[in-house]
Amino acid sequence: MKTVAKITTRRLLHRICRPRRYFLAALYISMGGFLNGYDTGSIGSITEMPYFQRTIGILSPSMRGLTVSFLLLAGALPSLFAGLLADRFGHLRIVLSGALFFTVGAGLEAGAVNLAMLLVGRAMVGAGEGLYLGNLNVYICEIAPKARRGTLVAMPQACVTLGTCLGYFTCYGTIRTQGDIQWRLPFIIQAAGGLLLAVACCLLPTSPRWLVMRNRREEALRNMKRLDFGHDEIRHDLVSSEEHLPQVSWRRIVDLFGKKYRFRTSLALFILGMVQLCGIDGVLYYAPTLFTQAGLPADTASFVATGVSGILMFAISIPAFLLADYWSRRAIVTIGGILLTGCMTIVGALYASDSVSNDSGAASWVIIVLIFVFALAYVSTWGIVGKIYASEIQPAHNRATANAMAQALNFFTNFLTAFITPIFLARSSSGPYFLFAGLTCTTLVILWLYMPETRGRSLESIQEAFRPPVQKCRKRFENRVCN
Repeated sequence: MKTVAKITTRRLLHRICRPRRYFLAALYISMGGFLNGYDTGSIGSITEMPYFQRTIGILSPSMRGLTVSFLLLAGALPSLFAGLLADRFGHLRIVLSGALFFTVGAGLEAGAVNLAMLLVGRAMVGAGEGLYLGNLNVYICEIAPKARRGTLVAMPQACVTLGTCLGYFTCYGTIRTQGDIQWRLPFIIQAAGGLLLAVACCLLPTSPRWLVMRNRREEALRNMKRLDFGHDEIRHDLVSSEEHLPQVSWRRIVDLFGKKYRFRTSLALFILGMVQLCGIDGVLYYAPTLFTQAGLPADTASFVATGVSGILMFAISIPAFLLADYWSRRAIVTIGGILLTGCMTIVGALYASDSVSNDSGAASWVIIVLIFVFALAYVSTWGIVGKIYASEIQPAHNRATANAMAQALNFFTNFLTAFITPIFLARSSSGPYFLFAGLTCTTLVILWLYMPETRGRSLESIQEAFRPPVQKCRKRFENRVCN
C-alpha cells in the first residue's frame, strides 16, 4: 500500500514539475479567458467609482446596463464569422487579431474622457473577444488528448473565474486611491494582458487537426511532437483522419443546418445560449447591487461581492476543471441545473413574500448565501461543461464555424442578461429571479432529453454515433415491443 502511494505521489509531482506541452499551450492561450473574466469583475464596480462619475458622469440604470453590456453586443457580430476565418487562416491567427483589437480597445477605455470614447473602446474590446473566445476553445479542444480534453477545455473558464476575482480585488483596492487612476488602472491591466495573449499566439504551434484537414500532414506530425502527443493518439485520432476541409464560404453556415448536422448545431447553439440565461451575468456584474438590495450596508456589500465571492468562485473552479473528465457531461448538467433553479426560485419566493427587511434579518442572509451558492454552482458545472460540449460534438470541418455561431449567441444572451438586470431589479425585486429560474429549469429538461454523453471519447469517435438519449430510449422501447 505504501509503495502504491509513493508511486502515485511521484507521478503527481512529475506532472506538476514537468507538465506536458499541450497543457502549457492550453494554459497560455487561456489568457483570453482571464481577460474576459477580468472585465466582468471590474466594469460594474468601475461605473460606481467617484472619479469615474466625475469624468464620465453618473449613469442611469438603463445607461449603466448598456455601458456594461455593450462589449457583449459588439462581440456577437464578429463571433459569427470568426469560425469561417479560422477555417481559412487558422485559429491562432484569428485569436491574434482578436487580441490586438482587445488591446487597442482597452487602451481607449483607459484613456476615455467621455462616455462616447468609453463605448468605442468597449466595442473594440467586444469585437476582440468575439474573434478569439470561440476559437481559443476550439484550439484547445483540438490539441487535447481525449483523456484530458474536458480538463483542458475547462481551463479558460477557470481563468475566467481567476480574472473575475482579480478584477474584483483590483477595484476594491483602487477605489481607495485618489485621481483618475482609480478607474483607469483596471483598463491598463487589460491592455497589458491583451499584448501577452498576442505574444502567445506567435509562439504556440498551429492545431495539428487543422493542418491535417489541409493535407499538411508532415507539419501536423511535427506539431504533435512539439505538443507531446502520445504515439497512439497520433496514429488513431489524427494520422488516420480522412476528413478534408471544404471550401470556405458563407454556404458553410447554411450547411450547418442541413439534415446531417442540424441536430448537433442546434444543440451547440442551445447550450451556449441558454446557460447564460440562468442569470449568472446579472450576479457577476451587479453583485454589490444584489447584496445591498438584500439588506447589507453598501460598504459591506462591496467587500462581500468583491472579496469573498471572487475568492470562493476561483477556489471551487480549480477542482471543478481538474475533475471535469471524471464526471459525465450529463451528470454535471443535471446537478448544476437543479442547484441553479433551486437557488433562484427560493430567492424569488423570499422577495415575493416580503420576508426581506432592511435590517439584515434571517431572510436577508439566506438570500446572500443562496447567491453565493448560485455563483459557485455555475462556475463548477454549467460554466465549464457548456464550452467543452459545444466544441467537442462538432465534426472537424464544421467545428470552428459552428462553435463561433454558438459563441455569438452566447454573447447576445450575455448582453440581454447584463442589460435588463439593473432595469428589472429597479422595478421588481422578485421578478428577475423567477424569470431566470424558469429559463434554467427549461434548459435542464431539454438538455436531459437531448444531450448525448461524450466523456472519454475521441473527437473522431464522437461523430460516429451521435444520437440524443431520447432517440436511444425510443429505439430500445421499439425493440422490446417487437421482441
